[in-house]
Amino acid sequence: MAQHDEKQLVQALLRWFRASARDLPWRTLPLGSARDPYRVLVSEIMLQQTQASRVSARFGNFMRRFPTVRELAASEETDVLALWSGLGYYRRARLLRDAACVLAREHAGAFPTRAADLAALPGVGRYTAGAVASLAFHERTPAVDANVARVMLRLEGRELPVSDPAASTLAWTRAEALHRAAPRTRPAPALLNEALIELGALICTPRAPRCGSCPLAGWCRARERGLADCIPARKPKALRKPLYLAAVIVSDPAGRLAVTRRPAAPGTGGLWAGLHEAPTVERPDRPATAAEIRLALGLARGPRTLRRVESFPFLTTHRACTFDVYAAAAPAAPPPDWIFLDRASIAELGLSTPQRRILLGRGKGAAEE
Repeated sequence: MAQHDEKQLVQALLRWFRASARDLPWRTLPLGSARDPYRVLVSEIMLQQTQASRVSARFGNFMRRFPTVRELAASEETDVLALWSGLGYYRRARLLRDAACVLAREHAGAFPTRAADLAALPGVGRYTAGAVASLAFHERTPAVDANVARVMLRLEGRELPVSDPAASTLAWTRAEALHRAAPRTRPAPALLNEALIELGALICTPRAPRCGSCPLAGWCRARERGLADCIPARKPKALRKPLYLAAVIVSDPAGRLAVTRRPAAPGTGGLWAGLHEAPTVERPDRPATAAEIRLALGLARGPRTLRRVESFPFLTTHRACTFDVYAAAAPAAPPPDWIFLDRASIAELGLSTPQRRILLGRGKGAAEE
């Protein structure tokens, strides 16, 4: 595309963005004004693989509890996980705290201003580094997430999966060209990156894109060729491995419930690592029997000592979980890692979505995180 056409495309996109930008709690007005890099980092990490509406509901509480890098770095991991409850992908919360620790320890709480330096922080990839550098420091650098990659593929009419390395190369190269064509004003990098992300979120959506309302329709090869619904190409989903979990609501004579904490495993952190849960027995092959549950958790034996409450499915990225929920009285000698709390105290802990349902009775039906 000629440079003149690129400039016209950018101008059309920025006009649309100024008129259509959503009011989001992490977005600073006026549009394009330099943002606090810490707020940008927190919001971008939260938004990874999570709907903006869910982040909007939790961003404010998180920022009030951890208003600065130093306060997040000084926090306990359990407190961070508790504020992250409901967002899923809890490894992001641990890496965000790790990044804050690096910033506090090695940079005196200040942020590097260049994307290349930001990318060295834990959990900060090329996209997040570009977002922080452009939105907070106005570095002229792209920020290509799945939304932007989809826009770029459709503009070029390329039927590739977003995960294809060729698609990534195309998207970043195309986004860099748009930055070269953008106005030379200081806010332009922030405005352009936000506009592309917003276009992918509101107009150039994964399914049923609103091509008739798109400011870039005149430049879009996918629309011209009738391929918008075919781009990006669908990649077959990997089969989720089954996991069977028997969770037991164990109550003591005072009506308090038993909770235990999953190990905070190194590396990837494991499924729901470091979060609290009802005493739970897991099997990869089949549901645990009542006898197995009683033996594993040290519960009293007998036909009426373990009562089934409900069963529900729950999907994670890699697992198809089935939760069987039971109720039982506390054993005479509970395991030392169990603690008994009332529901108000449990609500303040870091809980996965299914465990929040089990322990607090919130939400019904199949879910996913």
